Amino acid sequence: MLDPILTKPWDILGNWFQNNDSTPFDTAHGKTLWDYACHVPKLVHLFNEGMASDARLIINVLIDKCKGSFEGLDSLVDVGGGTGTVGKAIADAFPHLNCTVLDLPHVVAGLKDSGNLKYVGGDMFEDVPVADAVLLKSILHDWNDDECVKILKRCKETISKQDKGVVIKKKVMIVDMVVMEKKKVNDESLKLMETQLFFDLLMMVLQTGRERREEEWAKLFFAAGFSNYKITPILGLRSLIEVFP
Repeated sequence: MLDPILTKPWDILGNWFQNNDSTPFDTAHGKTLWDYACHVPKLVHLFNEGMASDARLIINVLIDKCKGSFEGLDSLVDVGGGTGTVGKAIADAFPHLNCTVLDLPHVVAGLKDSGNLKYVGGDMFEDVPVADAVLLKSILHDWNDDECVKILKRCKETISKQDKGVVIKKKVMIVDMVVMEKKKVNDESLKLMETQLFFDLLMMVLQTGRERREEEWAKLFFAAGFSNYKITPILGLRSLIEVFP
């Protein structure tokens, strides 16, 4: 996060407020974060390593505290799963579960399938491999509301496809922040809420996304055609949100 590529956008917020660029990153570099990363291997490496480090922090807690959320599933696709840190951990913890990691072709290039884990290069806005469950870890906060609805609709199409007539309770599993309501915050949780809001600012500077309160999440889910959701706090700032067709 302290690389000059990522700190420069913070220096030109005043310019960005006066132009029509989508993000301060765009103002600083002339491209969106994702377009820029495609041409700068250093940034791709930093991003993948950062996400893998975060994944190692959270995945053991997710599997331990939410083990029941994986029961009854035969297949799962980790959308935007990077180099597969989360996908591999899930595949190892649940050997019966066929896990697929979906990310852009240049991200998964050279990564080898192993056992019940495989890699697929693609675009989540275009196509998501068919599975009983779709995992979106730290993905939707990168995108604005319209883009999130598009992603969620694609995920709903994916899990709605039936396999051999067997009906399983399919779902989308989201690991992201649910910003606390100020009226519910006490002295102990104030720092957590402040950190969530700092992440919200970070999303504004680098990308088109945002951190969301529960009612803002619900609006996205219902706009994408889902019927219900369940929120389970799992680790500090973040929660597991299970969304059902």
